[in-house]
Amino acid sequence: MSLNSWEKERENKVKELEEIIVSYLPKQEGFQKVIMEAMEYSLMAGGKRLRPMLMMETYRMFGGTSDIIRPFLAAQEMIHTYSLVHDDLPAMDNDEYRRGRKTTHIVYGEDMGILAGDALLNYAFETASKAFDMKPEASRMIGKALQVLAGKAGIYGMIGGQVVDVASTGSRIGKDKLDFIYELKTGALIESSMMIGAILAGASEVEIRTMERIASNVGIAFQIQDDILDVTSTTDELGKPVHSDEKNEKTTYVTLRGLEKAKEDVERISQEALTLLSGLSVENPYLTWLIKELIHRKK
Repeated sequence: MSLNSWEKERENKVKELEEIIVSYLPKQEGFQKVIMEAMEYSLMAGGKRLRPMLMMETYRMFGGTSDIIRPFLAAQEMIHTYSLVHDDLPAMDNDEYRRGRKTTHIVYGEDMGILAGDALLNYAFETASKAFDMKPEASRMIGKALQVLAGKAGIYGMIGGQVVDVASTGSRIGKDKLDFIYELKTGALIESSMMIGAILAGASEVEIRTMERIASNVGIAFQIQDDILDVTSTTDELGKPVHSDEKNEKTTYVTLRGLEKAKEDVERISQEALTLLSGLSVENPYLTWLIKELIHRKK
């Protein structure tokens, strides 16, 4: 398939995912309707829809066909979005732009920015739990997927990585701690996405663990590429401020290993992911293309 064909397929898949996400948004009503508005503003700001897309494509690769994946797709994007809303707050990265437009706390105020993030996180689990009503006979499988969704978003996953990241700001850290931050802060949600896709499709335990390893490599390579783009791209191209790592005095792969070494690391780590993927008994050519495209993206 040509590059344009893959890109077209990606556009169609993003549209499909956006429709699913919109279908799970709460109605904007009641005295608290401003929070529903802020949730929608945050959630529908565009973006790659990377995590739900990886979840969907892994699910399809392992033969999944049921609608029980749908609430998990929406829930994962809610969790990812809440983390961005809170990341942008003055106490964290203090960013005014995200995905080319004003951040949530700039539009709705810092108080509503905090509450919008809280609301998205809670609503993610309300949404994912709807899968139990859709397919009660798959309750054990759904419960396992929920455990992964919660665990990878928490203190042993994304939040754990964020804690070490924030605590390390302004001080130089070594590669071991930086890898820990990347594995948890960025890798954990990518891991849960691909693991949940495999779990809900009925993949074996060995296959689920292989997807976790693939996703871990994808997450680290993705974050290193983010470091590279922070020093080589522009605000217009990236849709968010560049040189923010420098502004926030953060150690990155670029500051630690230099630009060329960082690029070599992306190649090596992403190749490990692709080798593991090609070793599975199932395949999804689009998923293979997507992983290559995401790791080597320009924005």
